[in-house]
Amino acid sequence: MELVIQPLRYREAAQFWGADDPRLAAMLHAVAGGTPAYRREFVRDDVPKSLRDFDPWVRRAVLSSHMPLFREARYLLAEEADIRDTALYHSVLAAIAEGNSTRGRIANYIGRRSTDISHPLTVLEDAGLVRREPDAFRSGRVTYRITEPLITFYQAVMRPAWHRLELGQASAVWADSRARFGSQVVGPHFETLCRQHALLYGADVFGSTPGAVAAGVAVDPVNRSRLDLDVVVFAPAVPGEPQRIIALGEAKWGERLGELHLARLRRARDVLAVRGYDVRETVLALYGGGGFERRLQFATDNVRLVDLDRLYSS
Repeated sequence: MELVIQPLRYREAAQFWGADDPRLAAMLHAVAGGTPAYRREFVRDDVPKSLRDFDPWVRRAVLSSHMPLFREARYLLAEEADIRDTALYHSVLAAIAEGNSTRGRIANYIGRRSTDISHPLTVLEDAGLVRREPDAFRSGRVTYRITEPLITFYQAVMRPAWHRLELGQASAVWADSRARFGSQVVGPHFETLCRQHALLYGADVFGSTPGAVAAGVAVDPVNRSRLDLDVVVFAPAVPGEPQRIIALGEAKWGERLGELHLARLRRARDVLAVRGYDVRETVLALYGGGGFERRLQFATDNVRLVDLDRLYSS
């Protein structure tokens, strides 16, 4: 029998770790994900007591060479039987962790041809370490994302300073990596959590049951620009009718969202209307890990503000 155990969803993971503070819960999930073992055996039951204890916890439980979690990300790759050239696979994962999410950008990052990384990407997909996500609006275009948060954390924070970490310099490495953790680890992970929130709880937030949720790029031909959309919520498809978009969303972890962000979503809605999508009742959703400008509180009914509290409670 093959029994597949899925990781805990992000809300259940917060409860499992005892993280009542939603900001702490999101940061913890960006490191350890929803794997139950990482809560107990791999950190020896050491959990951050508060948000202020998060940085000390990373130094003592994740970046310490004496802790089991320290080498776990390396073992996840090493134990895959189909992986021979581990350096190549680590390079592919590092490229994705640094935001190179398309096949071409991954290949450019590691200095290979696009055809050279087809097999490694397929192996990583089959191993469940990487997933392909289709673009919401561009047929045939996919992005690659790492499925295990600990691997992203390892590639962004630990691997570049592995020798220093083995020498016991966890405090210095973390001080040097803290900004990179925000931009390359928890920031993109927050966008993933927002898409999961829209898929799992979208009916309560938007008033309609989602059929699919994805990220996508809407090309603005008038302004000759691209509008990156972190959360696109589609209604279930109805044959013979235009695809209805329930919500368009933007997610920012460390930035206050304001009128400029809302204006971008309005422009994206207009662009998609011209392309034939049904956006007559589309909700504009702003997901803010860093809060919102006060004037957004008076936005119209088709605007939703989703902060960390709402992400974890409604």
